[in-house]
Amino acid sequence: MTSRKALTEYVSAFTHSLVELGVAAAVISPGSRSTPLAYACMKQEGLTVYRQIDERSAAYFALGMAKASGKPVMLLCTSGTAAANYFPAVVEAYYARVPLIVVTADRPHELREVGAPQAINQINLFGSHVKWSTDLPMPETENQLAFLTRHLHRSVQNANSEPRGPVHINVPFREPLGIDFEQTYESSGDIAHFGGELSLSAESRVFLQNVLKKDRGLLIVGEMTKPMPPEFWSLFKSSTGQYLPIHYRIYEAIVHQLQDI
Repeated sequence: MTSRKALTEYVSAFTHSLVELGVAAAVISPGSRSTPLAYACMKQEGLTVYRQIDERSAAYFALGMAKASGKPVMLLCTSGTAAANYFPAVVEAYYARVPLIVVTADRPHELREVGAPQAINQINLFGSHVKWSTDLPMPETENQLAFLTRHLHRSVQNANSEPRGPVHINVPFREPLGIDFEQTYESSGDIAHFGGELSLSAESRVFLQNVLKKDRGLLIVGEMTKPMPPEFWSLFKSSTGQYLPIHYRIYEAIVHQLQDI
């Protein structure tokens, strides 16, 4: 297998796996080192691509999309200080529990820590402000696609598991960076994954049941990136399925979460 075919296979497996896992949008800030993945995103069916030249703006754009949709959004930038511009939005995503798949292209290992241009230490760049971080191997003439897809599944699973949040995937590439747009890719198999779900504890259920016995009150609900679990709404219903005639003022940071009541 030629290096061009190996590179195409690698990035095709990358984008194909993300789409299989429910990632439907990618926000790309164009740059040289991220070219292979950017091209793969453009040709990937089921993936909508948005281009934002400024990385800081791109990161906040992706953050807003992920908050609005409740689904993880992929961010992609080139190597060097471009990735550092993601930092403010990544921190906000971490504390707001918003799933982001932050992908940073990197120089090959031999160009790290030797003064090469557009090369900084991108390993664990976002520190404790991401739920998980990994530095992937470079594309090879005999790609370890099983390793690649497992790590991508783990990344999306971590982003989607409660508490949700951003993950960082660092991907090194060696020149040449062009791919074969005619080359096809077929998935070799499925990987099952299961994430943590949001639910009410027994203690919180009893507490809310007692509170809602009052005729009037104020209910404060914190910001969430996913709809309230069905069991929460069941507390407001009678045995016949009708909402109870209670008078509660509900205050919540994200109003659309409570429109069903």
